[in-house]
Parts: sequence; C-alpha cells; structure tokens
Amino acid sequence: MGAQKSIHAGKAKIDVNVDFTHKLCASLMLPPLSNGSGSPLSLIIGSLCIKHPNLFGGSEKLDVSWDKGLYDSNVLMAYRRPRPEWLAQQSFVVQHSISPEIGVHGIPMDNFSRSGSGGVNLSRLSVGMDLNEPASSKWSSTTSIKFEHVRPLNDNGQSMSRDLDGFPVTCSGSPHDSMVILKQESRYAKANDHSFFHFSLQIEQGIPVLSKWLIFNKFKFVASKGVKLGPAFLLTRMTGGSIVGDMAPYQAFAIGGLGSVRGYGEGAVGSGRSCLVANSELTLPFNKMLEGAVFLDCGTDLGSAHHVPGNPALRQGKPGSGVGLGYGLRLKSQFGHFVVDYALNACQQKTVYFGISNLAS
Repeated sequence: MGAQKSIHAGKAKIDVNVDFTHKLCASLMLPPLSNGSGSPLSLIIGSLCIKHPNLFGGSEKLDVSWDKGLYDSNVLMAYRRPRPEWLAQQSFVVQHSISPEIGVHGIPMDNFSRSGSGGVNLSRLSVGMDLNEPASSKWSSTTSIKFEHVRPLNDNGQSMSRDLDGFPVTCSGSPHDSMVILKQESRYAKANDHSFFHFSLQIEQGIPVLSKWLIFNKFKFVASKGVKLGPAFLLTRMTGGSIVGDMAPYQAFAIGGLGSVRGYGEGAVGSGRSCLVANSELTLPFNKMLEGAVFLDCGTDLGSAHHVPGNPALRQGKPGSGVGLGYGLRLKSQFGHFVVDYALNACQQKTVYFGISNLAS
C-alpha cells in the first residue's frame, strides 16, 4: 500500500509519495545487507519531492528530492536559471547518496544466481554544474563538471579503507577519495512506426586539481535497436566501456543482474576495467496490457578483472563471462510497466526478477 499527495503553497508544489509495498519483493530478491536495529523507518520505501517554478521571481527553478530504499538513500538539489533557448541550459546540482556496493564487493551465492553483501557501502557527495546543449536534429548532449567525495562505509556506518579480506577499497588507500570529473554525454535517437535506434556515449575525465586526487579517463556506450516483426517486437542492446588511469575498485564495471546479464546476481558475472554486454529480447502481446517475452543475455569483462585494484572478482570466484536466458511477462498499466522474468544462467541456476523494464533506455 502507498500514499501520494500533492500540496500547493503559492507557486510551490510539494509531491509526497510513501510506499510500503516493495518490502516483500525486495526481501525475496536480496539477503539482509546490514545489521540494523530494525526500526519502523527502515521499512519505508518512498520519496519526497519539492519543486518551486519561480524561486526569485525570474523563473528560476528549484527541485529538491529525497528517495529512500530498503538499503539506500539519495538526496538531490538542483537549481536552474532561465537562459535563451539557443544557449546551453545551466543546472547547479548538489547530491548525496548512500548505497551498498554489491556489484563489485558483493559475494556471489547460490551458483551465482544471487549476490550477498560484501560489507562495503558507498557514501557519495557531489557538487557541480550541468550544461544541457540545445538539441540539434536527432542529437543532444550534456556537459557537466563536478567535485565528488566518496567515502566507503561498513554495515555499521563507520568509515573503512579496507574490505573484509584486507584489500584497499579506495584508490588513495585512505578512508575516502576525492576527484573533479569533467563529463560529456552525447545522445542520438531515431524512430518511426516500425523501428527505433538509440545511441549514447559518455566520456569522463578525472582532473587532478590536487596531487592526491584521481586522474582517469572512462567511457561507456549504449546502443539499442528495436524492430517490429509482425505482432512481435525484437529489442537488442549492446553496452560497453573501459577505464584507464587511476581507479578505485568501486569504479569497476559490474556485470550481471537485472539490466545486465539476467540469471545472475548483481555483479556475479564479473567486475573489470572493461566490459561488453549484449541483450536481446522478443516480446509478443497477449492483449493490450499483457505481453510475453523470451530473452538471451551475455556479458564479459574482456579479461580485465585482474587490472582492478585488489582483484575482487578473482577473490570472489567470478567467472568473468556468462550467458543467461529465460522468459517473462510484461504488464502495462496506469501505474507503470511491471516485469516478472524467469532466467537460467550457465550454472543451471534459476532466478526470478521483479522490476521495471528498462532494456530500451
């Protein structure tokens, strides 16, 4: 059960959404990640959003949001100043998040079909500015520069510099990493009545403002293609990336899980400096609301796991490559698109996923 309420106070709008319904599903999918006190607040999954469309009387926009999951939380504040349409739109952003680092430090379980907590959580604080360039034809781009402070925490919320095996969890070896990141993202989209094609490319450059700050170059691409085949629809996606230079273990590409290689737990296939993941899914409508799907996923770290500091993938016995196949149901309703997937991995272990479909994103 959940509750949603919008409150208008002058020109400001406050959206409140508190939801208790995901506790059961998430508990079935994930083992307990912390030794918390089990307070009533830990059962709440929801969000609070405050929006002001005219903060200082000049159409300045302020968005403040807070999202809380079972084991993670995120606070975001964005301030946008009006600018002419032909100029890049500026946004000043402050964000703080806490989340378990299961993808890299999580421990594969049950023949890699689930991932248990590795006892590492990440506290991230970032402050920066986004520049959204005016869209030109089918292309759009965003440039951002931000300062980021990353602090690993144990399950009790205390700072840590080494994992349970005694290996560093930061690049600097201290309880935190700091960096300035210049990021460029370009997107291309083309669609008609029978097909679509999406492509995005992200490039991040770590700038060593101080000698101890991280310097690196990281890129990631996502290409998606969808084609109608009579009443059916075929969707394919290719994702890849690599990072060179300074690197902390939490920056590795995690392979496996929902949105990656289904049939495996989060990050249970591998975690490396590079990755390549391919997804294909064929859906067939049963009626206006319900679809059936069959899918095939595969992914690899391209043999780069040993280049990650501390080589967590080797210590956790991750194979480095994997294939998952299965079938599922897609339910479209006014409340969203819900997904149930039944997948089988290369270890012949079955996994059931509940979530929201995002293969085309």
